[in-house]
Amino acid sequence: MSGPGESMVARAILDGSDRILSADPPIELLHIRAGGDSSDRLAVAPIARIARLARRLGVAVSRRVVVADDEGDLDLWVQARPETGQIRLSVSGWRDRAAWKPRATPPDYATAGADFRWETDAALRLTFLSPEAGLHHGIDAAALLGRPLSALFAFDTGEAGLFNEAAPLDGRGARLVPTDAAVRLSAAVRHDGMGGIAGLIGATYLVDPEGGDEDPAAMLGDPPLTESFTAGLDRALRTPLARIVANADSIAARADGPIAADYAEYASDIAHAGRHLLGLVDNLVELQAVEQPDFTLPAMPMDLADVARRAAGLLAVRADAAGVRVRRPDPAETMPATGDFGRSLQILINLIGNALRYSPEGGEVVIGVTREEEWALVRVTDQGKGIAPEDQRRIFEKFERVDPSEPGGNGLGLYIARRLARAMGGDLSVESVPGEGATFTFGLRAQ
Repeated sequence: MSGPGESMVARAILDGSDRILSADPPIELLHIRAGGDSSDRLAVAPIARIARLARRLGVAVSRRVVVADDEGDLDLWVQARPETGQIRLSVSGWRDRAAWKPRATPPDYATAGADFRWETDAALRLTFLSPEAGLHHGIDAAALLGRPLSALFAFDTGEAGLFNEAAPLDGRGARLVPTDAAVRLSAAVRHDGMGGIAGLIGATYLVDPEGGDEDPAAMLGDPPLTESFTAGLDRALRTPLARIVANADSIAARADGPIAADYAEYASDIAHAGRHLLGLVDNLVELQAVEQPDFTLPAMPMDLADVARRAAGLLAVRADAAGVRVRRPDPAETMPATGDFGRSLQILINLIGNALRYSPEGGEVVIGVTREEEWALVRVTDQGKGIAPEDQRRIFEKFERVDPSEPGGNGLGLYIARRLARAMGGDLSVESVPGEGATFTFGLRAQ
């Protein structure tokens, strides 16, 4: 990794309450991604901690930190210098870390249509439950993790034969212990680096009760998240997760003294996973709002070309790091529209960020604005691998991604973006040919 002096420096000034008085676009983007707005204190916790330390000590403080940015992490070097009631921040480094994902990659076995997925260790203790288990089936995933598989599934003949390598649990019937619902299971054996058995990776399918006339999917439905659920989730998870991330970062950075390299790497993995979960909590809270039947957004006059330019500017550091050129609307170009400025910026940051993620090094992302009849449109075009026709509708659904094995998010970004666009009276769509990139079109009513 290069030293902090060898990369771009972004600067910001904070007042005595850690509110941003001015900030270069890279710091502003981190603040926005962390949930802040123009009236908030700096929302990027690791940087804010350094600013507070410098204010308390009355001297300049420089530290290396790791912060969450979209679905990945950034290595940064932060200097905070107190000056007459203010703090001057200088942030350099800007090195991307790969997005966290489990080290064991699931084998290739069919999970299409599964109601939820799960994993165990070699002792058949649950190590993972997909979000659908809690969101739609009333299962307390946090309480089950670390417990035996039998705490989730009741088998008629016990657990014998679960490690049949040919087809473990293939088509096997069981009942969900928390709800007594009938299910059918499918699973594959996961192997460790030495070829030994490391556990199971499975899928669960709810079974229609015998003699029932209703479609199970219709009975289960896809209800909106309730406000009480997401508020409780936010309160229950945010503080402990933030503490886990902070402590894991401290261990990985060897702040309290030297430790073995493998322990530092393990702590780094914990911090990455914690940030991934914090991002999921943020998206679930957002999801609760956009899925309310009466959710709408104000339709105020704005310049959609200006919003596009701002979104591209906020992502300039990421584009430079990825070696991708971004062509934004000309400074003199305007596109009057009606909508919510902040939400439109959020949508375009999502679209441009996705385009950068899937564009090859040396490629180009083109952002163009046009008017078609009563619509003001922004088109974001990349030179990535494209999206197959059968996937183009699926990517706008909850928890769906084209290739779940790739580093990325939790499958909520495009779903939320489309709901936001439609809440402003607009829409979000995609056109793509495999191998030829993709074009996402965000449209609002023209002014």
